[in-house]
Amino acid sequence: MKKKQLKLAVIGGGSSYTPELVEGLIRYHDEFPVAELYLADIEAGAAKLAIIGELAQRMIDASGKPIRLHTTLDRREAIRGADYVATQIRVGMLDARSRDEKIPLAHHLIGQETTGAGGFAKALRTIPVILDICRDIEELAPEAFMINFTNPAGIITEAVSKHSRVKSVGLCNLPISTKMQIAQLYGVPQAEMFIEIIGINHLNWTTRVMLQGEDVTEDFLNKLAGAKGPSMANIPDLEWDSEFIQSVGALPCPYHRYYYMKEEMYREISEHYQQTGKTRADDVKEVEAELFEIYKQPEVNSKPAQLEKRGGAYYSEAAVQLMKSIYNDTGDIQTVNVRNQGIIPDLPADVSIEINCVIKSDGPHALAPTKPLPPQIRGLLQVVKAYEELTIEAAVRGDYASALQALTIHPLVGDEHIAKEVLADILEQNADYLPQFKVRVR
Repeated sequence: MKKKQLKLAVIGGGSSYTPELVEGLIRYHDEFPVAELYLADIEAGAAKLAIIGELAQRMIDASGKPIRLHTTLDRREAIRGADYVATQIRVGMLDARSRDEKIPLAHHLIGQETTGAGGFAKALRTIPVILDICRDIEELAPEAFMINFTNPAGIITEAVSKHSRVKSVGLCNLPISTKMQIAQLYGVPQAEMFIEIIGINHLNWTTRVMLQGEDVTEDFLNKLAGAKGPSMANIPDLEWDSEFIQSVGALPCPYHRYYYMKEEMYREISEHYQQTGKTRADDVKEVEAELFEIYKQPEVNSKPAQLEKRGGAYYSEAAVQLMKSIYNDTGDIQTVNVRNQGIIPDLPADVSIEINCVIKSDGPHALAPTKPLPPQIRGLLQVVKAYEELTIEAAVRGDYASALQALTIHPLVGDEHIAKEVLADILEQNADYLPQFKVRVR
């Protein structure tokens, strides 16, 4: 029997994304009746949490929904007895992200927060903290679903799957954004579209597009050829080459630009940094500062439109949709990060993949096993997945050899000498967050 009143804990509640989550909880309250909403954060985030808490309370008051809001710096209080735990943390905050982007640039590599050397550094800091949160969930809310949209989401999902007993689902805003943009291209409601997505987080391909039951994949690729295609606010929006898109035979996600247009993307990022002295993280700091000034205003009682400039639009929309579907056992299809278990036969069974799933009360069920992937997809996918496996091993064990191999084989690094230098910088500049690494190498 479904509970009539739910408790939701949000770890990282002081995030600038939280107002979107609160908006979703209000909008869908009749279908997903959250009675207790706990926003938890750390001492360093206390000021932001206070601002977010006041805005969230104004939003709830304006809606008239019976949601009791709590803000706390006690994570265990938030988790105790929760039905759902949403994780949206940034270990080291935006200053650490800025370093993640600048270290690779110093070695003439792409600096990006979720992939390459930058994403690697973020994963090393984040995995131990997430697993610590999981231990709290195992003790205090063992039946809870953990909905993770902490980046790098696929790596985090896999680490939780391999090293905890928590029921976890990884989530990204990219699939929902892709579907929205394809529906807009055809001028139809999303409900009339079905898209098949296969891959891993931030490295997936849209392999099939269905419109009102008709396969329009070929037509879609023709429309896309020579166009920019679906985009993300945090990625330089370069156009795809028409011949290249046709040769792939599927829509690469926006993050593929870092792999398929490596030189061009590096030039865009490095020129911006040389001209402004800023990386994307520094730009985001400015956007966040503006957002929190807006959030402070006592007359603001809804999600500001400026939040979309932050680069993570629809994260919370996707999260509420997922939790609502689990609660109501809807059986609808959503694209999430789950354990492979043979669904993609080209990858190990115990790794995480991003794939269409039927959402039931016991969680996501990946759709029927896919056929082996074509080599132009399989090759890149297997290499990046191997990097992710090594990264998890490095983060959990503090294993230098795994860390070095992870960086060396990543397509955005790919050189043992550069990998050693980059790794030395990462370990040195993140020493306070990486106690698992006993060895410092320079």
